[in-house]
Amino acid sequence: MFEYYTVARANAALPIINKKYMHVMKCRSAVMRAEQDLQMGITPASKLEEYATKKQRLNSLLTEFYAAIENLEKEGVVIKGLDDGLLDFPSRRFDDDVWLCWKYGETEVKFWHEKDSGFGNRKPLAVSDESLV
Repeated sequence: MFEYYTVARANAALPIINKKYMHVMKCRSAVMRAEQDLQMGITPASKLEEYATKKQRLNSLLTEFYAAIENLEKEGVVIKGLDDGLLDFPSRRFDDDVWLCWKYGETEVKFWHEKDSGFGNRKPLAVSDESLV
């Protein structure tokens, strides 16, 4: 079920969001290593069985990676930039849909931006921003 986040609710969710994001990144690293192993490990002397085994391992890791992304986004956040650690929480400001903007490493949600803009247009939250749901 879709729900809007308040700033307080987003900040309260950060420990689990952070943990799930780190799991996504761990899965991504495993996929990248498996891709490299597949590309570099196959030589003219390699057997097809080796290739098939490495390919099946990559497929399993990809499945785990996408499951980790889905598990993170089931929390109601949207990954906007995996490499940069950018995640957005849906929120409302007055009568408008907006995003609460968080970047991996930040200790709290401190910014927001309009739904059709991104990280470069984020604005700081006012200390007592009662306008956000």
